[in-house]
Amino acid sequence: MKKDLLKEKVEEGLNEIRPFLESDGGNIELISIVKNVVKVKLLGNCVSCSVNQMTLKNGVELTIKKFAPQIEEVINID
Repeated sequence: MKKDLLKEKVEEGLNEIRPFLESDGGNIELISIVKNVVKVKLLGNCVSCSVNQMTLKNGVELTIKKFAPQIEEVINID
């Protein structure tokens, strides 16, 4: 998949999960995609949330993989 198309698919996934994060006072920003690993930055209340790693894996990563199955992992950059 071309890099631009992959980025577009990852953004689609983020846009689907974003309203849930925003409803809790948080947000997420795409930082980069390198070798099928997505790097994101959690923002707002997501930064200090005690379940942010669970949200990252069970929410964000699964949603992104729905749009871009070749993504292997989503990691948060502090």
